[in-house]
Amino acid sequence: MLRKCLILFFVLFFYSHLFSQSQNVIVLTLNGEINPAAADYIKSGIEYSKKINAQCLVIRLNTPGGLLESTRDIVSEILQSTIPIIVYIAPQGSRAASAGVFITLSANIDAMAPGTNIGAAHPVSLGQKMDSTMNEKVTNDAAAFIRAISSKRNRNVKWAENSVRNSTSITESEALNDTVIDLIANNLNDLLQKIDGKTIDTINGKIVLHTKISKIIFLNMSLQQKLLSYLSDPNIYYILFMLGTFGLLFELYNPGLIFPGIIGFISLILSFYSMNTLPINYVGLALIIFGIILFILELKIASHGILTVGGVVSLVFGSFMLINTSATLGGLDISWELIVLITILTLSFFLFAIGYGIKAQKLKPKTGIESLINQTGKAITDINPKGQIRVHGEIWNAQSVEGRISKDDDIIVIDISNLKLLIRKAK
Repeated sequence: MLRKCLILFFVLFFYSHLFSQSQNVIVLTLNGEINPAAADYIKSGIEYSKKINAQCLVIRLNTPGGLLESTRDIVSEILQSTIPIIVYIAPQGSRAASAGVFITLSANIDAMAPGTNIGAAHPVSLGQKMDSTMNEKVTNDAAAFIRAISSKRNRNVKWAENSVRNSTSITESEALNDTVIDLIANNLNDLLQKIDGKTIDTINGKIVLHTKISKIIFLNMSLQQKLLSYLSDPNIYYILFMLGTFGLLFELYNPGLIFPGIIGFISLILSFYSMNTLPINYVGLALIIFGIILFILELKIASHGILTVGGVVSLVFGSFMLINTSATLGGLDISWELIVLITILTLSFFLFAIGYGIKAQKLKPKTGIESLINQTGKAITDINPKGQIRVHGEIWNAQSVEGRISKDDDIIVIDISNLKLLIRKAK
């Protein structure tokens, strides 16, 4: 009898443990641009949900858009997930714009908080214009992508395509009426109450959600993912690249300072890392480098400002063209205020900092006895016209070039001749 009770106890304990695990709901918070860090964050969240056999995964979303490639990676992970995925546009005031529309429509359940909006999924031109052929190609590709997602999840295909072609954006109430989303929830607890009992189709079959008494587990980005997210910001990349370039140039023109070289090298390495995550337009990058070269040449060649004007124009246009627009779905751009600020600082940097360093290099070296010229001293004997003086604590033979100089008079060295200092009385 005791043996049967023990077996029953362990069986009940085992199943209760499995049941408690299955009642977990994992919550991710994606607030910002869609980039490789966001894709890795969602992928790791889905893997963790599978590992603990969670009821579902909720993605709280608030995004202005992001990279097309990262969006495709996220959508692919969601569509292939064996765990039900719920995208919840929250909190109030949030939006799922551009890339966020694709991610939202790919979920098993879509929800929005009051006071939120969704839409405007048209590929955005950031600082540069695509020709009509390229614009049509990018738009058609995005439209086909969103039609496939909407059809897979039985969403409003017509609205989805219209959001790409005409940048349509709607509120949570309009989205619910147009069958773009499944429900409106005031908060996370309200969402879990409303999806309880719903049957979800996954690639492994149907799953009935039991979320009323679920334990909520908030999964935050790892330190590495946060760092990657920061470095995937075009503004951060732009600052790092320019800071690295300035630091190395300043070190080259003023060897031995060390600090600018170290900062410049680290900044350039980090900017190169960012280049692997961002769709860099190398034409824009080449224009920026060419602009810096023109600034350097202005310091070497008397162009009367022509090279400086060319450098400013090249730097500004290159900065606006730095991000490849055909690889983005909005939200990724370099602030024009930052571009103006960097241009002004660059111009000042070359006109003052490096210019001052070059002037210092062009000065004739003054070492040894030549360093005494223009130095002041005191006569230690009467000088008429020859005598002795003290300069910097040293006694020198001197000759006056302006008549008699009395003992203890202040003198100034004006030249040197055969180890004899030529002096005059200090005024």
